[in-house]
Amino acid sequence: MSPHSTTPADLSAPPVIAGLLLAAGGGRRLGGRPKALLTYRGRPLVENAVRVLREAGCGPLHVVLGASAAEVRERADLSGCVVTENPDWAEGMGSSLRVGLASLAGTGARAALVSLVDQPGIGPEAVARVRAAYRSPASLVAAAYEGERGHPVLFGADRWPDIVATATGDKGARVHLSAHADELTLVECGDIAEAFDIDTPPDLARLA
Repeated sequence: MSPHSTTPADLSAPPVIAGLLLAAGGGRRLGGRPKALLTYRGRPLVENAVRVLREAGCGPLHVVLGASAAEVRERADLSGCVVTENPDWAEGMGSSLRVGLASLAGTGARAALVSLVDQPGIGPEAVARVRAAYRSPASLVAAAYEGERGHPVLFGADRWPDIVATATGDKGARVHLSAHADELTLVECGDIAEAFDIDTPPDLARLA
């Protein structure tokens, strides 16, 4: 058999679902403490978010840094990840999403499962549940909490160009999600995860 022949095993190989972690935020309401470096279980919060994506079966893993990127690289173990820096991180999540999707070009990923660094209540079980809802490069899937759309969100590769074109400010992919609401699959995760954000000083108690 030629080394380039296609075997049944090749045809049944699972699709490549990349994990895309947005970790560029500067923590403005936290006194300028970069969210990626908040301490969670004794280590930087970004490490937890990477672990969750990895344990949920996502790969390759791409991380977008912004605020204090050099310090994050120095203090956090991001081994096994492709790390990209967003120089325009202060513009909002939209710019980081554009940078992250661009970094996935050429990886062969059929979809990107996008998660946020400041949601430690969302573990690998919820991420894996969203990942399992992938059907095609046109897939559009989001976790739901008591029926309300949340994170993580899975974007099939066919959707990336439109998301890059419409993701601005802090809206992220909301323009695309709103325009294609009838194509969105919601996966209830409220029974296995909590979708809180670490945004303000009182929220820090959730990291204990």
